[in-house]
Amino acid sequence: MSQIQRIMIDHTKCNGCKSCSLACMQAHRQDSGSLYDLDLTDGTNESRNSIQTDANGVYFPLFCRHCDDPQCVSACMSGAMTKNPENKLVQYDGKQCAACFMCVMNCPFGIIKPDNPTKTYVIKCDFCAKDKNGPNCVRACPNKAIYIEEVV
Repeated sequence: MSQIQRIMIDHTKCNGCKSCSLACMQAHRQDSGSLYDLDLTDGTNESRNSIQTDANGVYFPLFCRHCDDPQCVSACMSGAMTKNPENKLVQYDGKQCAACFMCVMNCPFGIIKPDNPTKTYVIKCDFCAKDKNGPNCVRACPNKAIYIEEVV
């Protein structure tokens, strides 16, 4: 049985620096380069997480929860959203996506979103699947408000 990991958040440690969002953008950018030349005005450089604040100015990092019973997967008519039986992550296949955005409408946490430039596919956390070192957001958080936890 493979290890099951989840991104966990301790919002009391978050200072709203958005290092996690920048790290996500860097990890998923289409061109190569360093964080220092990342074009923040380019709509294709989107973060798969966000930092929100409540009425009191308290920061809340928002990430895909890779739910046990994901409503996005249940709502997906094209099969683009699936739950991986091994690592239990909710995965998205853009080639299968019909851009109906039923997953967006059914995410109870409002995390999944249409891409900004074209509105033809969805943006969601992929746990930095292409990076053998794991999610960039976790490594980038200076306060360790975002961390990996093994789950059962």
